[in-house]
Amino acid sequence: MTTVRAFLAIAASKNWELHQMDVHNAFLHGDLHEEDLGVLKYFLGIEVARSPTRLFLSQRKYSLDIISETGLMGSKPAHTPMEQNHKLARATGPLLTDPTAYKRLVGRLVYLGVTRPDLTYSLHVLSQFMKAPKQEHWEAAMRVVRYLKCTPSQGILLRLNSELTLQGWCVSDWATCPLTRRSLSGWLVFLGKSPIAWKTKKQDTVATSSPEAEYRSMYGITCEMKYLKVLLLSLGVQHPRAILIFCDSQATIHIAQNPVFHERTKHIEVHCHFVCDAIQEGLITTTHVRTNEQLADIFTKALGRTQFEYLLSKWGIFNPSAPT
Repeated sequence: MTTVRAFLAIAASKNWELHQMDVHNAFLHGDLHEEDLGVLKYFLGIEVARSPTRLFLSQRKYSLDIISETGLMGSKPAHTPMEQNHKLARATGPLLTDPTAYKRLVGRLVYLGVTRPDLTYSLHVLSQFMKAPKQEHWEAAMRVVRYLKCTPSQGILLRLNSELTLQGWCVSDWATCPLTRRSLSGWLVFLGKSPIAWKTKKQDTVATSSPEAEYRSMYGITCEMKYLKVLLLSLGVQHPRAILIFCDSQATIHIAQNPVFHERTKHIEVHCHFVCDAIQEGLITTTHVRTNEQLADIFTKALGRTQFEYLLSKWGIFNPSAPT
């Protein structure tokens, strides 16, 4: 009650700004009786393990709970979260009589994506059928759970002694949606050697060419880089060098580095100006990478086991239960 009266008295005074922090601290230390719980180990399903040089984030217990609830503890594990060359968008099987279980499972998997970027593409696909899921969609969701059985402890490894520099990878799968022919953008951002941001998103409009689709993906990661640079600055971390962005399209890189626009790029002129300005300001710089070395490729398509595991090994994630 004392804190409430003090709060009202200060709010009525002309020195509100000076006393605001004092009231806040008094409220926290007085009324809430805060307690130091020690080193963070578990929070909202996220397990935290630390060493002098590393911080490991995983959701092992959460993953095992999902596997147990779906009754797949004794099933054969899958080595990729989604079947290659799937046809889920044109599924012809019967509708699920009760879609509640499907919606609950996909919802739980979405939260698991906090520490599992390797699930991003699969969750993007499965989330599109929440309204009327079919049998094939349920089986695809079960495959994701069987993939979790293969890697329940996998998570993000943050290296505390790595250089605090940003690096990005962007890619697009042109006209990948068989129903709307919209392309799929995917990008991945590293801080040092640790993944900190990623996204898979269907583009808002139909791209008329592969370079256009790739350029929209580059625009998306450029926006993210602007935000992350400001965020780092607010935390006291300077990033004076241009942020390196890897792209597997030579045509897209040429458009980004060439400020002269022509007939084929006028319908994406706003995106072109935005990215070109970012390059001229020294915010980003682009470089070409071979398609089979494009780390963001996992975000736009279902890959085979060999390529999937190869790209995943370059991400800086860690699976403590993997055989050595």
